[in-house]
Amino acid sequence: MRINKLLVNLAFSMLFSSGVTIAADYDKGMHAYNSGDFKTALAEWTPIAEQGDARAQATLGIMYGNGDGVPQNDKIAVYWYAKAAEQGHAMAQYNLAVTYRRSNSVPKNYKAAVKWYTRAAEQGDFRAQYDLATVYSEGKGVPKNDKIAVKWYARAAEQGHAKAQYHLGLAYSNGRGVKQSFKTALNWYTKSSEQGYPKAQYHLGLIYANGEGVPENDKIAVNLYIKAAEQGFAMAQYHLGVIYSQGKDVSKNDKTAANWYTLAAEQGNANAQYNLGIMYRKGAGVPQNDKTAVHWYAKAAEQGHAKAQYHLGLSYSYGQGVPQNDKTAVKWYAKAAAQGLAGAQNSLGGMYQDGDGVLEDDNTAVKWYTKSAEQGDADGQLYL
Repeated sequence: MRINKLLVNLAFSMLFSSGVTIAADYDKGMHAYNSGDFKTALAEWTPIAEQGDARAQATLGIMYGNGDGVPQNDKIAVYWYAKAAEQGHAMAQYNLAVTYRRSNSVPKNYKAAVKWYTRAAEQGDFRAQYDLATVYSEGKGVPKNDKIAVKWYARAAEQGHAKAQYHLGLAYSNGRGVKQSFKTALNWYTKSSEQGYPKAQYHLGLIYANGEGVPENDKIAVNLYIKAAEQGFAMAQYHLGVIYSQGKDVSKNDKTAANWYTLAAEQGNANAQYNLGIMYRKGAGVPQNDKTAVHWYAKAAEQGHAKAQYHLGLSYSYGQGVPQNDKTAVKWYAKAAAQGLAGAQNSLGGMYQDGDGVLEDDNTAVKWYTKSAEQGDADGQLYL
């Protein structure tokens, strides 16, 4: 399992700062490693690792985890990480936890991962603190515990970890593991956003758009969405599509809206896929094209998007962009109707009433018309 070489250099600098004397052979091995001479590094570190030097054990673990000058082997990496970790080496403890949690060649062991994350986190390793928070948030290897997750997110956030700052902001925004506080959420989102983390930029934009803990400011929100969107964050791209489509606090521009929807849709955002389908159906900002509209409806519908399922049903009912097929139309109407979409319930009722794509069944037709009518659908009320 690959470990960033930067971690080796980090360990090296940490040892200097702690006043530990670096042995000449370890120093020579480090120089060789940083120069890409893995053969010499291995020759220098193996003997002192076998003698119990935790630094050499930890770095040998990295070499085997990365396959640097040796065949990649997580089992051997774990052997050396464990040797160093037992001696209190924080980097080795962290790497051992990561390997137990994520490796595909070593049996996953979440309990062991939590043990070693905790030991490294207690020594101040911010990566371990963040991962430990995530483990408690997900409840893997430990009972799910949002309060403990927040504790460790806070420890990492205070050391400047951008993702931890974002997750801490999210916890305060949602009141998850802590008392809800938009003001505190704003603080942590801002810190993370200033480091360029796109999820934080997007959520900070939502804070300003909704006026949560700050005066509402859509201009700032849009600028933050753009920053996140330009880094490829799909939700921000989708929101920009909505903003430009509606002309909210920007000049209405369907072409720009379609561009943002497309970027989000290509990443699998179902809302963007559906909206992009609508734009192709109408020819808004893009050339009118029913086939392309159906393509995007289908993408969203397959993800369970009710409105996309309904519009895909309509496309099959009327043969718009696809060959007319009542049976397929019923399939998609039924999926949307089951999610409570009134228009789909009404259309499904009509299919049962007329026997289009299904056996004629007035009782089932009434059932769906009733469900539609109960939601205030005028057409459903008309047919009852």
